[in-house]
Amino acid sequence: MKTRILLIAGLLFNSLVYASDSLKVDSLKPRLIAASPSKNVRNVNGILFKYYDEEDHFKPKKVNGLGLGFNIIGVFLPPLILFTFQSPGSWSLDDDYVIVPREKMNKINGLQLSLINMEPTVTNGLEINVSSNINTYAVTNGMSVSPFFNLHHEMKGISVAPLANVGQKCRGIQIGLYNKCSDFRGIQIGGWNENGRRKLPLINWNFKKQKTNKML
Repeated sequence: MKTRILLIAGLLFNSLVYASDSLKVDSLKPRLIAASPSKNVRNVNGILFKYYDEEDHFKPKKVNGLGLGFNIIGVFLPPLILFTFQSPGSWSLDDDYVIVPREKMNKINGLQLSLINMEPTVTNGLEINVSSNINTYAVTNGMSVSPFFNLHHEMKGISVAPLANVGQKCRGIQIGLYNKCSDFRGIQIGGWNENGRRKLPLINWNFKKQKTNKML
């Protein structure tokens, strides 16, 4: 009797281990179409539909293709910001500047197209956001375009927005009415431009390494 009980217990344990391993393997298997938030999806070769994954339970995903964000907040944010528009000096990422490890961020290789991005994301390619990246760590390697403003903690490439481009570490070109980046190397073109070395209207530049208070 004891032998049977031990045998049954052993079979149940093996079944649980197999199920756990199968779930893990299944989560790593690339999906053609997936959604975020999701506990069982890690890789997407196609389209990722994302809403907003809570930070405490965030599961980063790798997307080779298209990331689509449909958080409706992105529709209302630009008019609200324009209605309560503050002076250019108040546009800053310094207060919430906390570096997020790459392994804890979404990675999109291709196109990110969103009303608003609220998930920590590395975009390698083209990023188009109506309300840019709000309350999240954002890295873009390529080109970022917005009809209102762009917010990036790290940017390598070209950032274009009619209202403002604000970054913490930028390498490339910023084009907009107001451009600001603390650790900047490249060219800024706009009504008013600020970087770690100088503030100038119309065009500003810097191609030398800057000393910053934060480790990047």
